[in-house]
Amino acid sequence: MKKEEKASISIMKIICISIILILISGIGVMAFNTDMKDVKIILQNGYEMPEVTTKSKVSEILEEKNIILEENQKTIPDLDSEIKSGDTIKITDKSYNEVQIAKISEEGAETTLNELLKNYAPITEKIVVEQVVIPYETITKNATSTTGNTTSRVLKQGVDGLKEVTEKIKYQNDVEIEKTVISEVVVKEPVNKIVQVTPVVTSRASSLPRVAVGEQEGATTYKITAYCPCSKCCGKANGRTASGTAATPGRTVAASGRFAFGTKLNIGGHIYTVEDRGGAINGNKIDIFVGSHAEALQWGVRYLPVSVVE
Repeated sequence: MKKEEKASISIMKIICISIILILISGIGVMAFNTDMKDVKIILQNGYEMPEVTTKSKVSEILEEKNIILEENQKTIPDLDSEIKSGDTIKITDKSYNEVQIAKISEEGAETTLNELLKNYAPITEKIVVEQVVIPYETITKNATSTTGNTTSRVLKQGVDGLKEVTEKIKYQNDVEIEKTVISEVVVKEPVNKIVQVTPVVTSRASSLPRVAVGEQEGATTYKITAYCPCSKCCGKANGRTASGTAATPGRTVAASGRFAFGTKLNIGGHIYTVEDRGGAINGNKIDIFVGSHAEALQWGVRYLPVSVVE
């Protein structure tokens, strides 16, 4: 009986060993048939991780290796891409530009993924504040439409203004690729230049006989001013004189009561006729009539010899 029991135990051992060998062989065959891949994972800080995996999709490989992406990170190629042995997965910032890779691929360039990754460059942003000059404008007043001679006078000098412009500028490979204006603040307003343009006045009396100043016998120096038919000069704008005549440039003057209406006066070599009066016209003062307020201002105040023409 003991021999039979020993023989039975030996048979059982042989059967167990055979089963174990069969299982080991099956596992070996399964492992051999499984598609094992050698891949490289490059982290954003540049650290390289050689890995062996049976997974095919990028997202599955990262999950298998317990790698979790942050919100501002992405992978190249993307998470849904299929990976083969020898490929590289790069984790990078979302601001990396992929235009260059797309361009190379469209041109049919034969290159590896690692070579394509070399074309990536980070985009940097800078906030820049610049001071920009605001040029002043030139405003012309009382411009004449005549084709005759004119004269210009600067009433106010122009001054440039200044503003601060805040811009956001994006650079790639130290080259500016985008500029966005964030705000503009006027630091100093510009002051416009004002120029007054007036026609050169030619008195109608220039066609009348002139008498040299030195030949005016009994001439007396008077204060000579000028006025026009506007309300600023004479309080009315109908152009009628105190004598009832129509005021005429180069002829009409306003004088005090010492000169009767119709009196001819030689004023600095020009012959005028007393046809008007004025509340401020008294003593040695005479107002000559001109065609516009600009001419009256241009005349100003002059002191000329005056004599009665007999």
